[in-house]
Amino acid sequence: MPNATIATGPAVTTLEVRRTFAASRQRVFDAWTTAEALKQWHAPENAEVQRASVDFRVGGRYLIEMRGNDGNLHRVGGEYREIDAPKRLVITWAWQTGTRKSESIVTVEFHERGVETEVVLRHEGLVTEEERAGHRHGWVGCFEKLAAVV
Repeated sequence: MPNATIATGPAVTTLEVRRTFAASRQRVFDAWTTAEALKQWHAPENAEVQRASVDFRVGGRYLIEMRGNDGNLHRVGGEYREIDAPKRLVITWAWQTGTRKSESIVTVEFHERGVETEVVLRHEGLVTEEERAGHRHGWVGCFEKLAAVV
């Protein structure tokens, strides 16, 4: 996987994914902030976004519905906890379908690297190694699509 690195914390509960995108920080940040943009990339390679809604403000909520190639619907949502445009987002992450019912925290940092942007995503509060591996696969797949969009 070119231009992407994955690190995991000492505990099972944290996943970190880094990727550098050939786009400005503002452009990459904006891709995270509207429903129309999220529809283009916020699902791994084996799924596509069916619906997205965004109330982009601290305390606002988001919802993303993805349909997998297998026909299954996956719905995730949460709340915007912190917005420091275009540097940082902190959101809650809670699956509303399937057996994964716990809430976790996703922090996304956007670092200017000349004409490129490095995104550092930390997903905290993942309960098992299986959950962390699934989210790693999902985030890496999403970042592949994001690279094509920005």
